[in-house]
Amino acid sequence: MISGVVSRISGPVVLSERLRGSQMYDVVKVGEQELNGEIIRLDGDQAVIQVYEDTTGLKVGEKVVNTGLPLSVELGPGLLSSIYDGIQRPLPLLAEKSGNFITRGISLPGLSRERSWEFLPRARKGDQVTGGDVIGTVTEYHIEHRVMVPPLVSGTIREIFEGKFKVDDTIARLEDGTEISLMQTWPVRKGRPYTRKMDPDTLLATGQRVFDTLFPVTKGGTAMIPGGFGTGKTVAEQTLAKWSDTQIVVYIGCGERGNEMTDVLTEFPELLDPRTNLPLIQRTILIANTSNMPVAAREASIYTGITLAEYYRDMGYDVALMADSTSRWGEALREVSGRLEEMPGEEGYPAYLATRLAAFYERAGRVVCLGSGERLGSITVVGAVSPPGGDFSEPITQNTLRITGTFWALDTSLAYRRHFPSVNWIKSYSLYLEQVREWYEKTGFADWKDLRAQTMYLLQKEVELQEIVQLVGPDALPESEKAILEVTRMIREDFLQQSAYHEVDSFCPLDKQYWMLKVIIAFYERVNQAMGRGVPLTKILKIPVKAEIGRMKELTDVEQIKGLVSHINDELRGLEGE
Repeated sequence: MISGVVSRISGPVVLSERLRGSQMYDVVKVGEQELNGEIIRLDGDQAVIQVYEDTTGLKVGEKVVNTGLPLSVELGPGLLSSIYDGIQRPLPLLAEKSGNFITRGISLPGLSRERSWEFLPRARKGDQVTGGDVIGTVTEYHIEHRVMVPPLVSGTIREIFEGKFKVDDTIARLEDGTEISLMQTWPVRKGRPYTRKMDPDTLLATGQRVFDTLFPVTKGGTAMIPGGFGTGKTVAEQTLAKWSDTQIVVYIGCGERGNEMTDVLTEFPELLDPRTNLPLIQRTILIANTSNMPVAAREASIYTGITLAEYYRDMGYDVALMADSTSRWGEALREVSGRLEEMPGEEGYPAYLATRLAAFYERAGRVVCLGSGERLGSITVVGAVSPPGGDFSEPITQNTLRITGTFWALDTSLAYRRHFPSVNWIKSYSLYLEQVREWYEKTGFADWKDLRAQTMYLLQKEVELQEIVQLVGPDALPESEKAILEVTRMIREDFLQQSAYHEVDSFCPLDKQYWMLKVIIAFYERVNQAMGRGVPLTKILKIPVKAEIGRMKELTDVEQIKGLVSHINDELRGLEGE
């Protein structure tokens, strides 16, 4: 085992000598308290280490021991419903061991060594297996945890056991003597392998109308939510975590305020999954790395989260990863880079910021999993960005824009008007529209693209008309353009606005979204017809069905919403006949 001594300390960055033979990203134990750290630069026998814990009190001359292993996570039964810090230490166990404030130098395994799991084998003696093959299952809450052969292992099964096992017990042996347990370890900075990546052609249903209908993201896609303070980034991410159409959720609170993470930790165990009616926490992994925790662990938390997500993807599950927020991660990179005295890039961020961001988002995707059979799994990454002062021209927002496929721009002015989700429909976009169009058509919503296109045309037309209104007032507009302003108000207030806390409106199924929009567009078309036959707009705006359209979001029966189309026709026909 290689060991050296501390020669220099600069916050979380420590310089150690006599570590010749070490490798990049080796995990080391620093000082008498054995603080956890990772080698991030090598120069001869000198190593630069980023320490994941507070270095207060560390002295020059203290010992540094290289473990010879990269920063890795433990993968196996017991991950679901767990709450970890940035380097996969279970926070409840840390609290038991050290109280409310984490004592330095504590190392705990990511998976419990005490709990036993009922293993049911699928493979048999004599079977030829390769990396990624499912050899058995364990029931973890209501999720079938598929026990896989580690990616770099293959051979013939000599013996396989059934019964209750701990995660480090041997459940199978191969002919060459290789032992397989319920647990794997994997280095966090290296993506887990897969057979091939698929096209992103399946919608990730979120239950949020502005996302699913106007700016969709696919399973295996990437999205970003930038917005200034108070625009609702965290609520949007939590809402996506609650309602998105995935089997597993990984939520990373990266550098967020402690009270926001407390909300997540208290809400998730109480929430019921709308699809299974079981607690949402049972399919969720939480990584909490608050703003007062060591900055280097914040940098590692993103990689820890994506590796856990890849593990469940390899089982054939759809995984949603919420990173809140990548700005805090970028700030951690900037701080460590400054301590290393590297040449700063734009706004002090390191020159490799774009490369690191791209490497993280590229680990998303919908793939054919490793192993025999056509197992499909996906990771959808949604990253919140917190640009200082809501400035979207800052480096993290701009670099993320180049990488992600969907851009949900949160608007401060909308948030001040209490319009949530405060997604600006003019600035936002999705690059997945063509792929999703085919999915919508196959699902039975053939005219979705036309409805969306007409909605976006009306919303863009409203922006132009509002400029005219500000100059000359609304009375100068012709009746047809006044009708556009009224219909776009209905689109904004009756369709795009959605309460995350309403009993019914917090989750909107796709068929309900489709018919809500169809009713509003049908109203617009029918109003134009009525005005063409001489009916004044003032009369049209007084018809009772208009109030019913405003209450659509509170209805649970889609048939009632469909019926509004005939109500519109009947009431306007009555006006035309007067």
